[in-house]
Amino acid sequence: MTDWNAVLVGFLVGVVASVFAFAIPVVGHVGAGLLAGGVAGFMAGGGIGRGAWHGLLSGAIGGLVVALGIALVVSLVGITVGGPFGLLGGVGVFAVGALVAFVFAVDSAIGGAVGGLFAR
Repeated sequence: MTDWNAVLVGFLVGVVASVFAFAIPVVGHVGAGLLAGGVAGFMAGGGIGRGAWHGLLSGAIGGLVVALGIALVVSLVGITVGGPFGLLGGVGVFAVGALVAFVFAVDSAIGGAVGGLFAR
């Protein structure tokens, strides 16, 4: 069973850590994902697999929120410029963003596995 409290806290830690990650562009964002996943995995407990699952969810939800925000902006611009068919641009952006979010959530899953290993 998924511990949504752990996922939410991991997501919030990821958002805060990502703000500070701009100081060190690549390493900072990977570190933010590892930290967010580690917190989610540690809070969920239950071993490596459970920690990895919760870390993956916390990282993916963060990416999906960003993808949804960008898709909304693209949709609004597309509707004003291209009419109703402009909405398709936002749908495409969200689809690609969702795929990228899950691929980039791998570092959060690794952090979650480590966090789950050290939990209780």
